[in-house]
Amino acid sequence: MTYKEILELIKFVSKSDLSEVKVSDENSEVVIRTKDFQRSKDSGHYMPMVAPTMSQAPLQQTQSPSVETAAGEEQKKTEYREIRSPMVGTFYRSASPDKPSYVKPGDQVNAGSVVCIIEAMKLFNEIESDISGTIVKIMVDDASPVEYDQVLFLIE
Repeated sequence: MTYKEILELIKFVSKSDLSEVKVSDENSEVVIRTKDFQRSKDSGHYMPMVAPTMSQAPLQQTQSPSVETAAGEEQKKTEYREIRSPMVGTFYRSASPDKPSYVKPGDQVNAGSVVCIIEAMKLFNEIESDISGTIVKIMVDDASPVEYDQVLFLIE
């Protein structure tokens, strides 16, 4: 299997109710288990548990809460776009602890710019922005676990 096929398989499993998937071909075998996959203590056999489903797209446009102005004036609304996690894993702001962060609040990003790394199953996946704009807020702490579809960044 190619690296890209494995990533697609990980995305598929994270979006489904499956707790384990085994795929093999002539040269390799890949087993993907979610955190909801448990081993029975009595029998030594694995027992799947139902995983929660996520149905939202990885990138969505939302509105921030309204900002109220002086009495009698109209409310101002600022639209923020979100960069969401495409997979379950561990979020890293930089390639290694001694390297600078990919982005910080106030940085301008373009579509295709690497904004972070998510480690999933010992694979370090560079996450690219699908949109251009300015980083307003980083919603996740460095080296924190993230869920599929969790908001990582707010973009203005």
